[in-house]
Amino acid sequence: MSASESPLIERVVDTTRYPLAEPDGPGWTEVVARARRDLAEHGCSVLPDFIRPALQEELRRECAEIAPEAHYDVEVVNAYNIDTSTELPPEHPGRKTLERGNAFVARDQIPAEAIIHRLYADPLFQRFLADCVQLPRIHPLADPLAGLTLNVVNPGMAHPWHFDTNEFAVSMLTQEPESGGGFEYCQDIRSGDEENFDDVRAVLDGDGEHLVRRLTLRPGDLQLFKGRYSLHRVTEVGGSTARYSAIFAYSERPGVIGSVSRTKQIFGRVLPEHVAAEGNAVRGDALLD
Repeated sequence: MSASESPLIERVVDTTRYPLAEPDGPGWTEVVARARRDLAEHGCSVLPDFIRPALQEELRRECAEIAPEAHYDVEVVNAYNIDTSTELPPEHPGRKTLERGNAFVARDQIPAEAIIHRLYADPLFQRFLADCVQLPRIHPLADPLAGLTLNVVNPGMAHPWHFDTNEFAVSMLTQEPESGGGFEYCQDIRSGDEENFDDVRAVLDGDGEHLVRRLTLRPGDLQLFKGRYSLHRVTEVGGSTARYSAIFAYSERPGVIGSVSRTKQIFGRVLPEHVAAEGNAVRGDALLD
């Protein structure tokens, strides 16, 4: 598929800077190679102004209009998003509690014509992302709520330290706050077979500053991030303007649907699809979460 077959890409992506108009062409190959190198070396790749600057206000406005639909539930969590009453050894980092104050707008609340919704479903965009993360193909989640979300962090709130359930994450800042709301992460602080609890606990206790990296993100930037093994957070938002970011969730295999417990935690509701899929999850590792 070329961009001529995907008019959305031509309209919203800065194809001069990111030449998705010619899949596998020299420009495409160069951008993909840079993203792969960033992911390998830093665990993260940021593509500045992926969305055309002229459309970034439209992007912000669309997301601001749906932000009030977010499910808000300030709660006490831990970095592993497991039950905080789980029995763990005294020094285990999972015993460290954090306040999660961010909220999510679910996919079924995001208009189909919105830029982020159309981009999420675009086959050429998916092909580009798959190339960047070195997979033959990626699939949108079958989950009707979690596939595409808008993450809302209001002033005074934060998205505390956590790990992702997917090995890679794709996101895009759509509105930046007046202050705070920075993205921080600890690259590969654990692996698929080693939790490295000591370093995780050090970060949670404030003693692991040397492990923390910080990114400056701007609206319209596309971020690719290896979040399964990298502890990360969004710091408290200051001022009077909320932080909005679109989260595009994909999987290596089709048909992925979130668990009932996690779905209820994030969205405050579950659908028949979640109940029907419960118990069919396939774990790719033996990590705590």
